[in-house]
Amino acid sequence: MALAKKPVNGMKDILPEEMQLRDYVMNVVKETYRSFGFTPIETPCMENIGNLSSKQGGENEKLIFKVLKRGEKLNLETAQTEADVVDFGMRYDLTVPLARFYANHANELPSPFKALQMGNVWRADRPQRGRYRQFMQCDIDILGEPGSLAEIELILATTTTLAKLGFTGYEIRINERRILKAMAAYSGFAEEAFDEVFITLDKMDKIGLEGVASELSEAGFDTGAIEKYLALFAGVQQAENGVAYLADTLGEYLEEEVHRNLAQIMDSVNAAKNDSFRLVFDPTLVRGMSYYTGTIFEIAMPQFGGSCGGGGRYDRMIGNFTGKDVPACGFSIGFERIILLLLESGFRIPGQAEKKAYLIEKNYPADKLASVIAQAQQERAEGKQILMARMNKNKKFQKEQLTKEGYGEFVEFFNHEGTGEKK
Repeated sequence: MALAKKPVNGMKDILPEEMQLRDYVMNVVKETYRSFGFTPIETPCMENIGNLSSKQGGENEKLIFKVLKRGEKLNLETAQTEADVVDFGMRYDLTVPLARFYANHANELPSPFKALQMGNVWRADRPQRGRYRQFMQCDIDILGEPGSLAEIELILATTTTLAKLGFTGYEIRINERRILKAMAAYSGFAEEAFDEVFITLDKMDKIGLEGVASELSEAGFDTGAIEKYLALFAGVQQAENGVAYLADTLGEYLEEEVHRNLAQIMDSVNAAKNDSFRLVFDPTLVRGMSYYTGTIFEIAMPQFGGSCGGGGRYDRMIGNFTGKDVPACGFSIGFERIILLLLESGFRIPGQAEKKAYLIEKNYPADKLASVIAQAQQERAEGKQILMARMNKNKKFQKEQLTKEGYGEFVEFFNHEGTGEKK
C-alpha cells in the first residue's frame, strides 16, 4: 500500500514562492517590532494539558490536539478518564504559554516586559479559507504596564508593520469589555447571562440588529431589556462620539476611569498614526477569549472580509500561575491571512537580491567546473543570489520553474564551449 502524499487535512506544504514571501514578512515583522522595543522569545509547542484546559482559552479549549502519555505511563487497559491517558497538549495560541513563561522567569525579565513571539499553533478546527489546523501566529505583548501606554504602543507597532507590507484602507476596531458589561447591566440583563448575551451580540455583523433582537428573544430574555440594549447601539451609531455618548448614558454603570482610558488610547493613536487605517470604536466587538479583562481590538480587512488579527488586555491570566495578578496586554497579527492576501494580490518582494541560475551541462568537464564555482562564489560575495544546477533534458521547463522562483537571468555552461552563455 502506497504512503499518503498529501499532508494531513487542515495542514499544508509550503512551496518555495510562498516560503520566500513568508521569510520576507517575518523579517519585516521582527525588524519593525524590535524598533518598538519588543524582545523575541520562544516557548515550547506543547504545554501541560492543565494549563491549556484551565478555562482561559474560550472555545479554543475544545480544539486542543491532546498528546497521549508515553511508555509505562500509558496504560489503556486501566484508563477510566482522559486524565489517565493525556498529559500534554499542542498549544492553541501563544498567550497562555507566554503567561506561563513570564510566571517562570519574571525575576530574570525587565518590567515592563515587551515580548515578541512567532511560532506555529495547532487547533482541531474546521479548515476553510485562511484557517488551518496548523498555522503561524505573530504576537506582541506588554507585561507589567497597567496604563493605556501598552494599548497605544501595540496598536501603533501593529499598524506600522502592516503599512510596511503595503496594506491600506483597513480598520482597527476597538472596544472595552467593561463597557460591554456596563451596557448589559444598564439594560437589565442578569450578570450570569452576560456571556450568552455577548455570544449573540458577536453575530451582529452577520445578522444585524434585528437578528440579534430575534435571537435574544428566542433565548427567553425580557423584551424591555432587549429593546433598551439595542437602543444603546443605535445611539452610538447616531452620536458624533460613541464613547462619550455611552459615558453619559450609562452613568453609574460605567466607571469614569474606563471611558477616560479608552478615549486617551483613541486620541493618542489618532494623533500619531499613519494614513493606512482608521481607528473605530465598535461597541459590538466582543472577542471570544474569556481571559480578556479590558480593552479589546481587532483588525478588519476589507480584502479578506473578516478579521486579520486582534488582541486585548488580560490582567488576570498570569495570576492563575503565580497567585498575583500582573497587567498584560497583547496584539496578534493573523499571519496566515496576511500571507494569503499578499499572494492573491501578486505582491512582489522589494529590494530582492539579483537571482541568477548557472545551468551546467551534465558532461561538463570536471577540470573546468572549478572555475565556474569560483565565478559563482565571486558573484555571491557581491550580494547576488546564485543557483548552481545541472541542466535538465527539458531545459525550457526547468527555466520556467526557476523563473517562478524569481530567477531572472540564466548562464549556461556547455561541454563544447567551456564558457557561459547568457540566455
